[in-house]
Amino acid sequence: MKILFYPRLALSGIQKNRQLYLPYFLTCSGMVMMFYLLCFLSYSKGVSGMALSAFIASILRLGSIVIAVFSCAFLFYTNAFLLRRRKKEFGLYSILGMNRRNLGRILFWESAFLSLSSLAAGLLGGIAFSKLAELGLLNILKGEIDYTLRISPQSVLLTLKVFGVIFLLIFFNALRQLWFSSAIALFSSEQAGEKPPKANWALGLLGVAILGCGYYIAIAYGDNAITAIEIFFTAVLLVMAGTWLTMIFGSVLLCRLLQKNRAYYYRPAHFVSVASMAWRMKRNGAGLASICILSTMVLVMISSTACLYFGTEDALQERYPGEINLEVHLNEDATADLLSNSNTAAFLQKVRSLADDMGTEPKNLFLCREVSMAGTLTDGHIAADLPRYRELLDSSLTLLSFIPLSDYNALTGSSETLKEDEILLGAKRMDYQGDTLSFFDRTTCRIKRRIDDFYSSRERSMSILPGMTIVVPDIAPLLQNYGSLAEFTGNRAVSLQWTCHFDTDLDANGQASLSTKLLDAFLSSPSRERFGIDSVLCETRIQNRNDFFTMHGGLFYLGIMLSLVFLTAAVLMIYYKQICEGYEDSGRFAIMQKVGMTRREIKRSVNSQLLTVFFLPLAFSALHLCFSFPIINTMLHVFNLSNTALLGRITAVCFALFALFYLLIYRITSNTYYRIVSGLQET
Repeated sequence: MKILFYPRLALSGIQKNRQLYLPYFLTCSGMVMMFYLLCFLSYSKGVSGMALSAFIASILRLGSIVIAVFSCAFLFYTNAFLLRRRKKEFGLYSILGMNRRNLGRILFWESAFLSLSSLAAGLLGGIAFSKLAELGLLNILKGEIDYTLRISPQSVLLTLKVFGVIFLLIFFNALRQLWFSSAIALFSSEQAGEKPPKANWALGLLGVAILGCGYYIAIAYGDNAITAIEIFFTAVLLVMAGTWLTMIFGSVLLCRLLQKNRAYYYRPAHFVSVASMAWRMKRNGAGLASICILSTMVLVMISSTACLYFGTEDALQERYPGEINLEVHLNEDATADLLSNSNTAAFLQKVRSLADDMGTEPKNLFLCREVSMAGTLTDGHIAADLPRYRELLDSSLTLLSFIPLSDYNALTGSSETLKEDEILLGAKRMDYQGDTLSFFDRTTCRIKRRIDDFYSSRERSMSILPGMTIVVPDIAPLLQNYGSLAEFTGNRAVSLQWTCHFDTDLDANGQASLSTKLLDAFLSSPSRERFGIDSVLCETRIQNRNDFFTMHGGLFYLGIMLSLVFLTAAVLMIYYKQICEGYEDSGRFAIMQKVGMTRREIKRSVNSQLLTVFFLPLAFSALHLCFSFPIINTMLHVFNLSNTALLGRITAVCFALFALFYLLIYRITSNTYYRIVSGLQET
């Protein structure tokens, strides 16, 4: 019997506090299951047989690392709630004669029961749902599906190791707290109040200022993809710090202002609730800030990855404007003669002839001559800064594509005319407001008209640099003026090329065959000499579709999994916050009931308290989402997705669904809080 004494005490403690332990058990099991599922999918045979399988596996492993780190931090956080509620019970055991070693044994058995049951339930759930998760991933990635249920021994072993270490660390942390606390301190832990916090204007204003800085950075520097990547985490850290300071000290200030409002404060529905919030608002504000940050993470992650997945076709269209996409780059000795009208006509005739051999005719044909280079744009002047051009992620660089007027008119069906010092300007990922533009040799041109950015090449679509399409009267003078720019890293600063893309009536195999014929034809010796060809690239949209869906789908799936983890954490944080505050407030409400406060008035007071602070995280999350929208939109440009309207719609839908879910959590947790403070909780 003595052997079973401590396990029985541990089981009894868990059963009596099941209102606290059941959500903790479910959360632990859920974290274990999510970790196993991501590990399982990274070793899945269905995934390994797909294109870009290494990329998907690395994304899934990265997700499992994020879940492991987050699980460790969050389970430590939630376990602190449990221990705080149990300290009084452990204090009573200590007063009745148990020493720290005895308390440690009870804690050991509690931890063992919870850890082993969570691991077992999580692994069983992971194995049970592994095939469903695999089918979901393969469906998103448009991969081949099989219905064989498999168990991954590597994933099981890794899950046991990772969460075994996490649960062991949590146990030692709890044991440390019990070991260094006296019996009286344990017994009176719930009555150990805080000093009423003061409304610290300085820290509150500092929080608002830091939050404003984060918002300013996101707005001011979020329109350039390179700067957006560079400053994203800076903005995130500033917003997180500002949120914490604003909610902790701003919420204290809010309570103080409500107390000074006599018409509001001295009413039964508000008096107890505001007084309770004011007393513990410093800690309460930290909880609200954590909920807000988790909510924002969920919204940003799911909206951006969902937009990326549902915008895959848009990204494909931008990256591959035609079914067949051909680029022919001329060698370093190329001159304007090689891009003459006669050569261009011969080039086009060759393309049509090869298409005719395949039994098709090019449709929506786009053929354009281009002289491209890069430079730094400063006060309306573009300079050739070649050493800086070696830095591919230099935000000051601008890609320049010079197009002859004749090609622009032919492609757009217009009859535009230009003087020698006039240009047409189209901008991509930038907004240039000047009326003139001067180039490397200080030649200044007047911008006659702004045009849509109609031109797309492989380099421009893959680059995250801002770009300009500049329509000039003729490209021959251009090459004479700029063709002698210094060499760098073995390549010329100026690139000459034909860009051609078109659609066909061919199926995937036919398009692949035509693409091969075009490559062979233009890489042959006669064509190289005839056109001065250095390199040729020919790609089909349909052959790259699976790669796009695999990459975007993998990120979307990971976004879903991590969002579920963060959402679970936010819900549990809200639940424990309500439970703990309910037990803290129950004594105050009991006194108020003795002096005549009815349960109806208690419910009104509870609603007043919860409504005052509960929706602050949701409001702040909406604010964070609005200010982060430009930088998210810009970062999606890296994936060739520039559909701002799609991102706006998906973000709005995600926030609406999240708000409805948040309302549901409010109803559930407010009822739990009411049952506790009104004396209706289970015993």
